[in-house]
Amino acid sequence: MSSIEALFARYGSSYRWFATGTVMVATIAVVLSTTIVNVAIPDVMGAFGISQVQAQWISTGFLAAMTATMLLADWADKAFGQRATMIGALVLFMVGSVLGGIAPDENILTFARVIQGAAAGVVQPLAMILLFQVFPPDQRGAAMGIFGIGVVLAPALGPWIGGILIDSFSWHFVFYLGIPFAVLGIVLSNLFLPTRTQTGPRPGFDWGGMALLSLFLATLLNALTNAQRQGWTSDPILLQFVIAILAASGFVWWEITSKKPMLDLRLFASLPFSAASLVAFIMGAGLFGSTYLLPLFVQTIQGLTPTQAGLLLMPSGLVLVLVFPIAGRLSDRLPTGYLIGGGMLIFAYSSYLTASVSIDTTFWTLAWWTVLSRIGLGLVFPSLTAGSLKVLPRELVAQGSGAVNFIRQLGGAFGVNLLAVFLERRTMLHADALTATQTSDNPATMDLLGKIAGIIRTAGLPDFQQIPAAINFLSQTIAIQANTLAFHDGFLIVTIVFLAALLPTWLLHRAQSKR
Repeated sequence: MSSIEALFARYGSSYRWFATGTVMVATIAVVLSTTIVNVAIPDVMGAFGISQVQAQWISTGFLAAMTATMLLADWADKAFGQRATMIGALVLFMVGSVLGGIAPDENILTFARVIQGAAAGVVQPLAMILLFQVFPPDQRGAAMGIFGIGVVLAPALGPWIGGILIDSFSWHFVFYLGIPFAVLGIVLSNLFLPTRTQTGPRPGFDWGGMALLSLFLATLLNALTNAQRQGWTSDPILLQFVIAILAASGFVWWEITSKKPMLDLRLFASLPFSAASLVAFIMGAGLFGSTYLLPLFVQTIQGLTPTQAGLLLMPSGLVLVLVFPIAGRLSDRLPTGYLIGGGMLIFAYSSYLTASVSIDTTFWTLAWWTVLSRIGLGLVFPSLTAGSLKVLPRELVAQGSGAVNFIRQLGGAFGVNLLAVFLERRTMLHADALTATQTSDNPATMDLLGKIAGIIRTAGLPDFQQIPAAINFLSQTIAIQANTLAFHDGFLIVTIVFLAALLPTWLLHRAQSKR
């Protein structure tokens, strides 16, 4: 009798839901830290005196580490079993959380985020592997819907709770929020997760593949982060791009020739899985990118507090609690392409609306646009997850689970990084364009300077300081307007990204219809 059969014999059919609850709690612990730090970025920038591009590594480092370790789940399951792997990952996550909370500088903080991300990368695919083992095929979509409630509710409520912690105490406390869930996850894992099912010696680990993958992610993301500051054609940046290309090519060659590959490339021989993977990459880029942009905008442009920025995301999380179970059941009954395509269109429309955001956009308007985007996500997530794995033979499901999560997170890492670079470049471009029009021949500019100087004169400022103060006000106004226009461009890019996902969605639907 296998470990899973023994657990079914002990708990009956209820074991499915005990297992679902266990992996949900464990996933909540690590998912909380994925987005909660976004509301702390302005405070971290101020505390350490770093730029926005440097601060983005706090998010990007987490995503890069999580992306790299997602392919370990299948090997760790075979080598140690799900129980030991989950407990080990949660312990590592708590170590990273404590280190992040006490970090004295940005380097230690980034290292702590990398540790957290490495642990999170193992937990999420492991959860999907277990759900596919304990649920029959016609119930997996519904199971993904229930499981998804915790996955999306955590990042929706996390920023709000994190904002309260920041406003009441300091940004350090946001790192401790996932620890109670991790402790509970360890207790539940010890009770309800199966031990190692395979007998015999443990499979060898693909150290070569992991080294090449880590080198690819580290050099490429570091080059993208620093290219704006050092120059896109500077020698260090070009060298890193070359190393990244060579590492990516080496990784593919290594996985093809390895007897025990970390990523079995046979997965992509399945056209439906390849199409689903492309959709997952695009969804990750758009989802994580938009989640990065919105809290940053409302805090830097509108002046919202971290608590208010977190509250902005709460209604969307509550809506997902209703949408996910419904979408999960629909994914067991309707073609995958319909739900994914509909969800992507809704998400694209939401991003298009958000592209008109301004300093005067009301809180509830932004909240509604966010709710709309999460309705789209609610339709996509269960369908894409279940649909991508249904097309695989049973022996490749564990590999497929890690691969589809890996690809989604890879898209997220690229989305956050590229949007941060894009935002900075577009801000500079718009600032230059706006500054060029502020001349003595511009009647609107001269009228504004005259009015501001008059207000300052009324306040009692000496004559020789009135015009410089008015010019300083004008420069601040230009900076805010340039940054706002850059955010408009960023959300339009997100819109285009989601619309681009419709092509692989159609390919997925067509391939599944033929099957």
